Amino acid sequence: MNAIDFQADPKPLFAGWRVARFARVGSTNDEARRSALAGDAGRLWVVAEEQTHGRGRKGRFWSSPPGNLYASALVVDPCPPALAPQIGFVAGVALAQAVEDLGGVGFGLKWPNDLMWRGAKIAGLLAEGVTTPDRRLACIVGIGVNCVSAPDGLDYPAASLGDALTQTASAETLFVRLATRFHEALGLWARGAGFAAIRALWLAGAAGLGGPIRVADPRGAREGAFEGLDEGGRLLLRTPAGVETIEAADLYLAPTAERIGAGGEESLRS
Repeated sequence: MNAIDFQADPKPLFAGWRVARFARVGSTNDEARRSALAGDAGRLWVVAEEQTHGRGRKGRFWSSPPGNLYASALVVDPCPPALAPQIGFVAGVALAQAVEDLGGVGFGLKWPNDLMWRGAKIAGLLAEGVTTPDRRLACIVGIGVNCVSAPDGLDYPAASLGDALTQTASAETLFVRLATRFHEALGLWARGAGFAAIRALWLAGAAGLGGPIRVADPRGAREGAFEGLDEGGRLLLRTPAGVETIEAADLYLAPTAERIGAGGEESLRS
């Protein structure tokens, strides 16, 4: 089934939000981007039962079979452009809270915004930006959650919510909680003025905080301790030479961190 023209089709959700639902799309992020470029005012969720070209950061493929959650939020003019990277942490906090609402325990947020359980990846996020026709910033946050199945054959462990929860949680049940929590977190964030509160919530659920990590970026790989986040959400890596601030990198948690719900490669968001 091809994606319908959802510009005229989104249905009301709550608090000015709308939701456009699809049986199958290439990527919910790409559908949200098309909507932004067509002049959509934002506060739009794009939800699909299946993606044929789901992707993560750096264009990595995201397996997207039916039964899991694939959703992208479109928010227009959410903050000054310099603060836009913070919206990924807003979404990460909202996702963690939504899973907790369904009875989830033992989950951890892995920088920048993977959701982990017992060393396995449950979900990932991909935040992107685009300029609208009237020259405003539009932020798109894609969220992929393994609700009923997790892919095999990856170079990192993966699990599903069905493994982690004592109750069944469908993609639709999770989406309802996620949409509510994201709306609340955006309000707390207050266009960036409330990032300190979002940062505190994120750190309270962080996987591997204080423990050993390895990061890899164009400068190479290095090891140290996960010191926390700076005021803008950048990773703080403590090494014998001092504390390094890292804008973007692949993050690996040491096996000793798995006891608090960490582990695996930062796989890069859906």
